[in-house]
Amino acid sequence: FDWEVMAADLAQADAVFVGEQHNDPNTHRLELALLEAVARRRADVVLFLEMFERDTQPALDAYLTGTLDEAAFLKDSRPWPRYATDYRGLVELARERKWPVLAANVPRPLASGVAKGGLATLDALAPEQKPWIASAIQCPKDAYFDRFSETMGGHPAGDGPDAVAKQRAMVERYYYAQCLKDEVMGESVARAALGAGEGPV
Repeated sequence: FDWEVMAADLAQADAVFVGEQHNDPNTHRLELALLEAVARRRADVVLFLEMFERDTQPALDAYLTGTLDEAAFLKDSRPWPRYATDYRGLVELARERKWPVLAANVPRPLASGVAKGGLATLDALAPEQKPWIASAIQCPKDAYFDRFSETMGGHPAGDGPDAVAKQRAMVERYYYAQCLKDEVMGESVARAALGAGEGPV
């Protein structure tokens, strides 16, 4: 394994996805080091963050351009609890380099609504909320669904004669909520890559 070779390869990519354990400080140090390594090799980077939800994009943009101070930005953007130690470095590097930072995730209340009531809850969104979800939501019952169901199978949905059906329905709703998040984040990346022509993301 050669860090510099990897960084050089990643700097040529159209998109780089970095997975993390949200509560692992080492992962976050690695993310910042990787972004710094890419920054040394190219200037046109778009940073996407799962921790920011689409409806907070105006606050994020205002902070990046200097029209909103950090305290107001943090109040309006609902960052995850460990923002200061885990993600602030990424945002500050992007701010220094004048890179776009995109809020890539769906607002939590919408995902929670789907987990409780299914995808039909999205039909009741107000017009101003529609841009916060993906334009198309495809949630096939494929191998991903099977793995998800197996993982979630240990979450009981109650007792009684209809417990199995309740369990199946609950897992399906949770899957749709996760699918909604996946679709929104994937669309966020695709729109920037195809529309703006900037990269890597």
